[in-house]
Amino acid sequence: MTDSAYYYPAPYWAMREGGWIKSLLLFFDEVAILLPDYMYGRHVQADPTLAGPLEDLGLLKVLEPNNWVDAEATNQLAEIVVDLLTNGAFDDLPKAVYFAELSQSRIGYGADVNLASFLVAELRTRGLARTSEDGVSIPLHPAVRTTILVILAQLSRVTGAKRGMIVHPTTNYAEAVRDLVETLSRDRMPSRENVIKLDLEPVTFDLETIPLDDVLQFRTEHKDAHRTYMRNLRGFMAELAELEDTKVREAILLERRQEIADAAHEIQRSTRRELGKDLGSWSLGIAGGFWSLASGDPIGLALTATGLISGIVSRSPKQVGAYSYLFEASNTFAR
Repeated sequence: MTDSAYYYPAPYWAMREGGWIKSLLLFFDEVAILLPDYMYGRHVQADPTLAGPLEDLGLLKVLEPNNWVDAEATNQLAEIVVDLLTNGAFDDLPKAVYFAELSQSRIGYGADVNLASFLVAELRTRGLARTSEDGVSIPLHPAVRTTILVILAQLSRVTGAKRGMIVHPTTNYAEAVRDLVETLSRDRMPSRENVIKLDLEPVTFDLETIPLDDVLQFRTEHKDAHRTYMRNLRGFMAELAELEDTKVREAILLERRQEIADAAHEIQRSTRRELGKDLGSWSLGIAGGFWSLASGDPIGLALTATGLISGIVSRSPKQVGAYSYLFEASNTFAR
């Protein structure tokens, strides 16, 4: 199956984010974006130096919402948003100076026009949506628009699994997503288990000035270590997803953080012994969390930073372990 980094909440990245997108290619088979058909081509205009070449190489998958947001995703999206509306999650939103358009296809019009229309009508009655001005998009309150895009990113896991893809929602806007979750957290939220899972996998190598060819060459040369790392990561995320107890989940996250730190420290000691060099530092964060309503709590976000690694390690790892790919990547690209 293909490991796809699903970029959200925007439908495409800006040129200033090119370095971060390149870093995703070290950890995933491809990058995927959800781009309406009438917007096709804008992703290349936004970053002509990277989007076009990646698409030509088959490393950028452009998902068309009319096909991707299927009946199941539309139904789940509507159910979650209606729950938020019914329980007042949007009641205290600040008045929006402007409304931002969201394509009708991303709301589910291509799969179930009646259900999508119902959802938009519910939003309009609360002043959170306006009548379409162009026939292809709906103006929404910015917080509602972002909420829908975050939810779609998580629901894409199910859609992806149907198509032989392992979808990993990835965002470079962790703070914005956290702020949104805090805004929507209300004591009066219903006690629904696992409303939605939210996990972020930000990588922090600065690859802005690294040519794309060098990044892809590194990935090819270290494909065995990459497969080992991804297999380990998938197992860890699957284990985390099964846990409902927040304390147990946090304990496992801390355990993984220590496991990576211990492995890094051992290789650091070996490097110092063999090369006698001072070591710099870098970091890679893997965060897992839930919008979870376990035990009657409101939307609770467990976003515990894990996997922080310090130190540049040997150019020749002795073993291809679960984390050796991370270490070698840090040594190659850290500045």
